[in-house]
Amino acid sequence: MREDYRSASLDAADLADTWHAQLLAWIAAAREAGLPDANAMVLATADDEGRVTTRTVLAKDVDERGVTFFTNYTSEKSHQLRQTRRCSATFPWLALQRQATVIGTVELVSREDTLAYWRTRPRGSQLGAWASPQSAVVRDRGALDDQLATVTERFADEEEIPPPPHWGGWRITPTHVEFWQGRPDRLHDRLRFRRTDPGWVVERLAP
Repeated sequence: MREDYRSASLDAADLADTWHAQLLAWIAAAREAGLPDANAMVLATADDEGRVTTRTVLAKDVDERGVTFFTNYTSEKSHQLRQTRRCSATFPWLALQRQATVIGTVELVSREDTLAYWRTRPRGSQLGAWASPQSAVVRDRGALDDQLATVTERFADEEEIPPPPHWGGWRITPTHVEFWQGRPDRLHDRLRFRRTDPGWVVERLAP
């Protein structure tokens, strides 16, 4: 199963001035191309014994500070992030024959930032965040449905649902951000922003 990558090329002159401007441009291009969940990224974390886990999450903010996503703080990913404070995330835009990978450290976002994003979420998603003990073993689907019914009743008279204390955002602060564009004969274009003490540098990597 091989795909011949010939849709585009990537040179240093094609890049935006900053890694975050380039990442936002590629997310926008994926949306314009009609790709579903253009902001989806595969997040890799590891525990303090080196066991690695991956899952797909949605990036909800990208700026000069980093890439932000939101989750349950009691989840497996959050436990691992607290242990190592490091992760990697890859945006796979396969239909465009390109991907971007962000590597760096993590920090919790402020409660104010969490609240600002929380208020944009649909009510059903808010209730789901209260209902699900993410990553915990549950009896069956019925147990989740019962918990959802309980929290739905609990907040039935509340116009605004507050965010759970165990839910919020993580921000990836990059040390490296690589932009990968597929090319013929597996000689792909790989350009990497790397953070140094003087500032960011751009490097071409061999495929």
